[in-house]
Amino acid sequence: MIKLYQFPVSHYCEKVRWALDFKGLKYRKINLVPGPHVRKVLQMASRSQVPVLEDGKVIVQGSAEIIDYLESKYPERSLTPKDPSLAEQARAWEERLDRVAGPAVRTFNYHFLLPFLRAIVPLLTAKQSLVVSMMFYVGYRKLSNTLRGWMNINETSAHKAMNDMDELLNELRQIYANTRYLVGDEFTRADLTACALFAPLFRPNGYGLKWPTDVEEPAEMKHWKASHERALQSLAIRYEQNR
Repeated sequence: MIKLYQFPVSHYCEKVRWALDFKGLKYRKINLVPGPHVRKVLQMASRSQVPVLEDGKVIVQGSAEIIDYLESKYPERSLTPKDPSLAEQARAWEERLDRVAGPAVRTFNYHFLLPFLRAIVPLLTAKQSLVVSMMFYVGYRKLSNTLRGWMNINETSAHKAMNDMDELLNELRQIYANTRYLVGDEFTRADLTACALFAPLFRPNGYGLKWPTDVEEPAEMKHWKASHERALQSLAIRYEQNR
């Protein structure tokens, strides 16, 4: 069986989970713990990042690379247009969203939520044992500082992330106001990537996480999300329709 090494909270991992589910492929999720995951992942791949897909003797790392592999090995229900020009457009959207939206959404969320351990710890330790969760709570101050340093999360990077998301969300809103899909007339890896990577901002049920509901979001975070409600709603609708 296909194995997916992942963090349940990761939106890049959600992108791969969605692609696997979209294709109707059976797979097993191997839920790793952020930090200790490095040793396990480096035993299989060249970098420490997830997602990593294991299919028999084949190891593939990275969400775009995994979708490329799935398209080649399991071509049914393709996410890449057959027309070369449309395929190029879909890949271009995916590359841009991976490069800009993914890091921006992550920076935005962690910057505002890291001060609230009751929100962050359950997300970071989702699908793990109570013992793992307690270890995160006990060492949270050090963990929070480590995460900020590792992902370069600070006031400056958070505001850059908001600017980057502003540009992308405004563009997506305008496109989706006039057409159902980003590329051509069918759902592709471009739409999947957009919806998956922005999903932590609209928190869909299909993501497979129990989103924090008992923690009040900071006012700046709530205001920013409210100002982009129309764009996020257009993504949420497409997530619901295709997920």
